[in-house]
Amino acid sequence: MPGVRDIKRRIRSVKNTQQITKAMKMVSAAKLRRTQAATVASRPYAHKLEEILERIVASAGETKHPLMLERPVKSAAIILVSADRGLAGGYNANVIRKGILEAARLGDTEVSFFAVGRKGRDFLRRRKKKIDGELIGLKDVPSFIDAQNLAQQMVDSFLGGKYDAVYIVYQEFITTVQQRPAIKQLLPIPYEKEEEDEVSEYLYEPGPQEVLGILLPKYINNTVYHIFMEAKTSEHGARMAAMGAATDNASEMIDKLTLSYNRSRQAAITREISEIVGGANALQG
Repeated sequence: MPGVRDIKRRIRSVKNTQQITKAMKMVSAAKLRRTQAATVASRPYAHKLEEILERIVASAGETKHPLMLERPVKSAAIILVSADRGLAGGYNANVIRKGILEAARLGDTEVSFFAVGRKGRDFLRRRKKKIDGELIGLKDVPSFIDAQNLAQQMVDSFLGGKYDAVYIVYQEFITTVQQRPAIKQLLPIPYEKEEEDEVSEYLYEPGPQEVLGILLPKYINNTVYHIFMEAKTSEHGARMAAMGAATDNASEMIDKLTLSYNRSRQAAITREISEIVGGANALQG
């Protein structure tokens, strides 16, 4: 059984760790409140934008925008959105696993990665994966400029023929304690062909193709920005849950160590009393 001094030192160490995890939980909760409201508020706009695009595509007929043209996929890019730091439970491991599985699903296709976040980049480097670019230090509340720059880079690479398809892998925010790895095809822009009787009568000025040319770049930028918001909200939620669990585990450990400390202290007192009694009996004898 460890000594009283050793147990007391361990209790002090666990209490210090508990203070750190509790502080990190509170910080993550504050960041989560800021990003969660913005993420939830942006979802209706993103969904409506997709709906409008489908209607415009249906009205445009067979002629499509270059960003929507599908071609044989010989090379593809996967944007892997992870965190810069750990201590977030399975957040990074789950999204990295999703990205690797997607690369395996593409089979013989030449796959290149674009790493958003230090954890994903470091993993890809250790596995000797091809990395065409990286974005490190994404803010807790993502900047639209960062999303716009990444989207423009992917658009230029797609139109230039470097990539035949672009996918983005991220953590989708469900609830505060639940996040789900997700993948979305960024390019070519996917769409569902509507039936003629489902197409509403809209008048486009100057015309569907011109409106499509203006709207698609905005759609790409907004999609990347919305995914960044989803990923950051999921990260804050995962870290808050992980630090909350760590704080609770520290409390349980402190209780067990305190019980061991009291037992060891009582045993030491009993031993000292026995030695005193034994010495006194020896003197009387």
